[in-house]
Formats: sequence, structure tokens, C-alpha cells
Amino acid sequence: MSYEEWTRLAPKPKEVELPDKWNVFLSYRSVNRTWVLNLYDVLRQHGYRVFLDQCVLKPGDELILELQDALRTSQTGILVWSEYTKDSTWVLREYQVMERQADRKPEFNFVPVTLDNSELPDFAANRIYVNFNSYPDGPNGGELLRLLHALVGQPLTEEAAHFANRQDVASKAAANKIEAAIANGDSEHLVQLFEEGGLAWQTSSALGCKAAEGLIELGLKEEAFKMLEKIHEQFSDAIRPKQLHALTLARKGNDEDLKKAQRILGELYTQGERDPETLGIYARTWMDRYQKSGDIKDLRKSRDLYLEAFEGAKDDYYTGINAAAKSVLIGEAEDISKAAEYAERVQKIVGTKTHPGDYWQTATVAETFLIQKKYEDAGRLYRAAVDIAPTKTDSHRSTWTQACRLMNKLKPAVEEKLLIRKAFSHLPNCEKLDLKL
Repeated sequence: MSYEEWTRLAPKPKEVELPDKWNVFLSYRSVNRTWVLNLYDVLRQHGYRVFLDQCVLKPGDELILELQDALRTSQTGILVWSEYTKDSTWVLREYQVMERQADRKPEFNFVPVTLDNSELPDFAANRIYVNFNSYPDGPNGGELLRLLHALVGQPLTEEAAHFANRQDVASKAAANKIEAAIANGDSEHLVQLFEEGGLAWQTSSALGCKAAEGLIELGLKEEAFKMLEKIHEQFSDAIRPKQLHALTLARKGNDEDLKKAQRILGELYTQGERDPETLGIYARTWMDRYQKSGDIKDLRKSRDLYLEAFEGAKDDYYTGINAAAKSVLIGEAEDISKAAEYAERVQKIVGTKTHPGDYWQTATVAETFLIQKKYEDAGRLYRAAVDIAPTKTDSHRSTWTQACRLMNKLKPAVEEKLLIRKAFSHLPNCEKLDLKL
């Protein structure tokens, strides 16, 4: 199998003629944003003009004008389905909008895409859908070829179907090897797999990004950096490699690399690439900058970017809790009041109870209570988080340090502070921690 054969069999997008503006409208929940961003990259690589939906719709909401216009002027709509969307009113609303579009515009193709083995909704059962449950990191393999055919309303030829089946086998094997290398801590094999490459590594940047993330997890930032530079050369317009490149630079911790990271992210931002992942990483770099400068304007910039991401993707609790926490750290009465509002909104996403098996989401619930000054509830949830992962002391320390920073601004009474302290009695007091931002 060769890349030339792939490009010959992959159908080209239809010409975009007025009044249309877009080949594809992407609809998804932010919890699947990394996967969708890889899809976005792949489609653009193949010449598609893609509208990336950042809005989460609830019953009773009015469609924003930009969203209405994008749907009305798109040739195709993709609705991404996963375990996280099955009970969402947002899914129903998006489905209804796309169904109306398909009724109004017969040539409009509506393609459901599934990411896991969760029970499929009726609309997926009644339509031809593409199942990517074997590709958790991004679209690849034969399913990607099937999706490209579905977008232009073409069935696969017999030759393309055979090719897709062979590509599925190769892509799944490559993904499994990456997973095994990461699990075994085998960085040399990760680099070897990347250098050997193959068609599965050429059709999408997802496998390369997965290997680079594995190197980052294993603490090999320089090796990850070199790999990401090569991925960027191959996929020059792809967003995900640029995000990881910037994140790797920022994690190096020195001034020059932080500047380079902000240049990459600043360019993405000015180009209009404002998905929650890009904004979240960009916000993180401004927090890094604040830790070096002590300039409150840098902290406000970090908060504002997290807030922009949260407003654009209202189901994204990560950017929401960061917007809330940074508002507390700014420390002005108005900002602390706003922080409580953001925390309450985050709580509507993560709930008010323990998430069994999930340390960070449970700790996030605790943090929403802390920011709202509900100290007894916060202490209870922090204890639950520690109980979920009793051996993850580094995670406990990170969570406790953040709680100490927040309490320095929130000024709880001594007895209220003790309610939080009990969950982290195995760690030093706040006074003995380095709370410098």
C-alpha cells in the first residue's frame, strides 16, 4: 500500500460554489475535542473547507447567526457521537438542526461518526454511519477512506473497499504497537516506529502525535520535540502537532522556549484557530509567563483565554475550572465573585458527587465547592479524591498546593480551612509549601 494509491482512491471534495461556503460542518462535544481536531486536520489536508463548531446547544437556546449561516452554507454535516454525548440535549438539538438541513437541502449529506461502543441512538441506526471506535486518537485506516466517500455521497468501489480493509489492519497494528511501547516505557521503540513509518503514519498526524505524547509522558521532551518538528514538516497545516510542539516548548521551562511556544500559539490564535485545546495551552503559557514576571496583566490574560475557551465550549470543565481559579488568584472582589459564578457553571458539568475511579474529575468537583466557599463539601470531595488514588502523592501535592493558593485569597476561617486540610493530612501545611505563582 502506498500514499499514491491512497490519494488515487480518496475522493476529492466537491467544489464549493455560492451560496455554499463550506464542504463540512463539524458538530461535537468538547470532551472529544482532540479527536475532532485530528479530523479537522485530516479533512483540511485533503482540501476540504471545514467549519469547526465551538458552540454547545441546549433546548431553548437560539442558534447564533454564525452557526445558522454555517449550517445553511455547508455541503455536509458530521455529528460526532460517543459515550459522553448519549444523554446530551445538545446532541438532540444538533441532530434536529441537521435533519432540518437535510430536508431543506436534498444534496446535504448528514454523516454520523461514532467513537466508541456505546449504544447508538436511533438517528445513527437509521443512517449510514462511520465507526471509529478502534481509533481513539484520531481518524485513520479504512474507516477514514469510508468517511471521505460518505462526505461526497459516493459508495466505495470494490478496489477501494479491499484497500480500506487492508489499511484498517495496518493502522490498528501501528496504534497497538505505540500503546505497547508507551506502556512498556520503551522510548527507543517509539522512535523506531516513527522512523519506519508507513501509510498509516502518512494519512494522518494522529499516530505521530500519539508517539510524541508518549515520549512526553516518559519525560523525553527533547526527543518529543524533534519528532514533532518532523511531523510539522510533513503536516504543515495541521493544528494538533503545533499544539503539542508549543506545549513541549512551554514545559521546558526556560524563557526562550516559552517565547517560541507563545509565537506558535499566538499565530494560531490570530489565524482564528480558537478551539478549547489551543486556547487552553495558550492560557497555560501566559500563566507560565506570570510565574516569571509577577505582572498581574499576564495572569489576567491567562484567565481571559481560559474564559474565552469556556464560553466557546460550555461543556469543557477543564477550561472552566481554570477560568474560575485564575479569577480567584487575581484576588479582586469582583473577580472572586465571578469565579464563584464560573465554578457553579462547571459544577453543572461535573456534578456534585464523587466520580468513581477518576481522581482529577473528583478533585475538580471539590475545587468548585472551594471556590464557592462551601468548605465542608469541598473537604468531603477532596477526601474522596485522595481515596480514589491513595498512592498518587504527586497528584495530591499538586491539588493541595492549588487549594492553599486559593484559600490564601478566599480567606476561610481557621475551622473552615481545617476541613480542607484533613484530606491532605499526609502533606505539609500550606505555610511549608512553595505557593509562589
